[in-house]
Amino acid sequence: MKTYSAKPSEITKKWVIVDAENMVLGRLASIIAMRLRGKHKPMFTPHMDCGDNVIVINAEKVALTGRNKAADSIFYWHTGHPGGIKGRSKGELLAGKYPERVIEKAVERMLPEGPMGRKVLGNLRVYKGTAHPHEAQQPEKLDVASMNSKNKRV
Repeated sequence: MKTYSAKPSEITKKWVIVDAENMVLGRLASIIAMRLRGKHKPMFTPHMDCGDNVIVINAEKVALTGRNKAADSIFYWHTGHPGGIKGRSKGELLAGKYPERVIEKAVERMLPEGPMGRKVLGNLRVYKGTAHPHEAQQPEKLDVASMNSKNKRV
């Protein structure tokens, strides 16, 4: 028996839209990462981009579990100057100008590092409100909340 390896001509990419309103961040990010990578398909091939294009709307309304996670979970970066470590909490990012970055970072950290992960991450589009410029692609709605009762925060 031979191992199946998908060819680029056999790969079909769909467009999927996910509403992040009241969704638990980590659970949502893991489902999005699985869709982006293509692991939900029976023809999954590790070295090929067989995943779907994912559109996430309502990024600012994503839910964080835990009492202090919005304040205690901090994204750090360094300016390159001595003593230049800086950080912002997830709560500050969600309330700020670019709340999409919280979901983008969560998904990015669930994908493999390297060229394949960077290519797959290019298939993710995250938007602040309900409007998005991808109506022409006719995306299918993916109901993540109905997959598991723990996915949605009430």
